[in-house]
Amino acid sequence: MSYSIIAAELHKALQDQDTALVETLASELNPADLAQVGHHEPASRMAVLLHCVPLDKRAATLGFLEPQEQLAATAGMPVSELAELVAHMSADERVDYFKQLDRERQQTLLKALPPTVRDDLLKLARHAEGTAGAIMTSAFMAIPAYYSVARAMQTLRLKGADVETIYQVYCIDTSGRFLGTVSLREIILASSENQLAELMTEEVIWVGIDTPQEEVARLIARYDLLALPVLEGERLVGIVTYDDAMDVAEEEATEDMHKGMSIGKIEGGLRSASLLDLYRKRVMWLVLLVFANIFSGAGIAYFEETIEAYIALVFFLPLLVDSGGNAGSQAATLMVRGMATGDVRSRDWARLLGREVFVAAGLGLTMALAVSVVGIFRAGTEIAMVVAMSMVLIVIVGSLIGMILPFILNRLGWDPATASAPLVTSIADASGVLIYFAIATAVLGL
Repeated sequence: MSYSIIAAELHKALQDQDTALVETLASELNPADLAQVGHHEPASRMAVLLHCVPLDKRAATLGFLEPQEQLAATAGMPVSELAELVAHMSADERVDYFKQLDRERQQTLLKALPPTVRDDLLKLARHAEGTAGAIMTSAFMAIPAYYSVARAMQTLRLKGADVETIYQVYCIDTSGRFLGTVSLREIILASSENQLAELMTEEVIWVGIDTPQEEVARLIARYDLLALPVLEGERLVGIVTYDDAMDVAEEEATEDMHKGMSIGKIEGGLRSASLLDLYRKRVMWLVLLVFANIFSGAGIAYFEETIEAYIALVFFLPLLVDSGGNAGSQAATLMVRGMATGDVRSRDWARLLGREVFVAAGLGLTMALAVSVVGIFRAGTEIAMVVAMSMVLIVIVGSLIGMILPFILNRLGWDPATASAPLVTSIADASGVLIYFAIATAVLGL
């Protein structure tokens, strides 16, 4: 059966409290699909669903849930049962869950965990959020470089089931100092008498525990890595796998998108966000932009005599200022994304500025040609000329505002994503009003 059919039947079985059928249906879905079903169920039903699957699958499913869903689904779980579940989670997901708990629940859980799991959890939990240390896992395969291939294979068979990946083996010396890596492919193809030191690659891309998580994700994407070693000093303390890097990339892209629309970071996702949280994340910039738009009103008030003499000018005002804002938003989006991916650097601003002038001029001329036809039929040749000239200049200015603002914010040490569409639009609108009526006043002889 397809996922949609099983999910619908599982939803009905949970509603009917038919645990036998829930167990049967749940056995046909993988942990990611079970979590997807759980996204649409109340916490009480999600708790039932977790109880109806084997422990390993339950732990994996919990790792796929959103933080608030994890807390809700395990809120009524006895500590002994919760400790067993947490112990079976992957190291990095275990830490993420642990950090969501309140202090009392954390202390109770720590006492119930096996000593080795507790020590590993505390070691990983000490790293600051947003760093490589916070997203790494300690479940990696590290083997002394002096081991022979035969002995390394024996170690892989014994410990391979407990690590995130065995496709890359990390070579260390007797004091735990990181020396290099060797792939599983190379180990399999090598002679059993060879030492890992003879096979390993010493030039390895690595990061420190305090490296920002977005830099980690960028390195994994750039070098197409399955995992990236994390060092503390010269010691290997963890790895960041590509799936965790994908989660970081998605998180950063979502955050940039929110910033691009002047929305603060929403913890836990949109579905679980409270009304008050949604209000707080959106209200500040909207209020600030209200006052920014006063400049547009002031510009209109300053040119009241021009408007009174040629009331037809008002017809084209929204069209012109929106065009400048739209062009600025496009330019800002291109620049912010280019800076985020590393495609654009601050030193590139002068070259990009020159290119943007030519591109914006071409866009403005094309749009001016289109709108001048409307201007001639609506208000005559003189007004059409004013509108066409204004369109070209407004689009150029709006585009330059959208391109330059991210560079300025970056130079000030602020996130370039703050150069959001609403902010660029507000600045471009005020500029557009002044440009339009200034040209009208000059051309029409007022």
